Amino acid sequence: MQYDLIILGGGAAGVFAACNVAEMNPQLSILLLEKSKTLMSKIRISGGGRCNVTHACFDPKELVKSYPRGHKELLSCFYQFQPSDTIDWFERHGVALKTEPDGRMFPESNTSATIINCLQKTMDMGNVKIAASTHVSQLAYNDSLWHVIAEENSFIARYLLIATGSSPLALEWIGKLGHTIVPQVPSLFTFQVIDQRIAEIPGLAVPDALIKIEGTKFESSGPLLVTHTGLSGPGILKLSAFAARELAKLNYNFTIKVQWDSKYKAEKAMDYIHQWRGDYARQIWTTVNPFKIPQRLWLSLLTNTGISTIKKWGELSKRDLNSMAESICKCFFQVTGKSAFKEEFVTAGGVALNEIDFRTMQSRIHPNLFFAGEVLDIDGITGGFNFQAAWTTSYLAAKEISSDKRDE
Repeated sequence: MQYDLIILGGGAAGVFAACNVAEMNPQLSILLLEKSKTLMSKIRISGGGRCNVTHACFDPKELVKSYPRGHKELLSCFYQFQPSDTIDWFERHGVALKTEPDGRMFPESNTSATIINCLQKTMDMGNVKIAASTHVSQLAYNDSLWHVIAEENSFIARYLLIATGSSPLALEWIGKLGHTIVPQVPSLFTFQVIDQRIAEIPGLAVPDALIKIEGTKFESSGPLLVTHTGLSGPGILKLSAFAARELAKLNYNFTIKVQWDSKYKAEKAMDYIHQWRGDYARQIWTTVNPFKIPQRLWLSLLTNTGISTIKKWGELSKRDLNSMAESICKCFFQVTGKSAFKEEFVTAGGVALNEIDFRTMQSRIHPNLFFAGEVLDIDGITGGFNFQAAWTTSYLAAKEISSDKRDE
């Protein structure tokens, strides 16, 4: 069967492209192919089932700082379609979004079903044809048409948009078309750490820590969470994203230095501790915590240095004070592996960005071939940034396809 546009991939980017093409140019026939039984599975689980739609950052120059790969290319894209446009789009389609204190944006309903239903309804109204459980095996370009060969059928279209996410099979097809594929590595993940200092305090959160990967330039600050398997939280996840390729080369075995209270380096912390030693000389040190870290962490870190828990501040030796400063400001951990961040899986890698025209998301190698979303070598940190890249790139592709230059 022949269509004007075939979209490969029923995730956020593919579905959003279908919605926008259908609205911008209702005359175009659209077929969306998805290998799974259902569409938008990643939307369904995002944000713990609430769907972190985007992030409340409306300055493109600031927004691109949240993308370890693709920030240069996305800058011009965000001047065309950014989070404020995403908000407007969903509001026009009956979905109001709300902003949380950390900038993440969710539907007011607090359920991803609201986003899924909105997108599905828009496709239905635009007469988008959907073929789920369709396993594509080959792509070809002949006689100015794209041929999509599946296991039980084949389809033809003038335009082809690939929005298959991180699918290795899809990247294999794209590679056979002549595009360069940047090897994939995990991007968002937590750090596996086995250490007595944190073994008994899973679930504990620190509001603002500074984490540095020893022997590299990579460091990150932000909330840190102690888990049953090690360390997580926005500070760790941001670090894992920006250092994704380097950590893969290290086979996820490396050393990190944690500054539990990001305001205090070791020298300043020592001055602070000396002050407290004088001010609270008659109080037992375990009862007074001079830093903005949880009391359980304060006790766990320092009791593991061997400082007696019955000592008063005035009885602490110089060695004790040094141990305190080191434990808070230069706390080293050996990372021995990684764990996936919840159910969300983001990769670095995909179609090489220099082979894409980011004004239109069209291939520089083949005519009428477009890409959107995570199939590209673009990824963002956690907080709605990956969805925003999907909305933006698919919107730009839809805008170009909808102009329909078939008569030129």
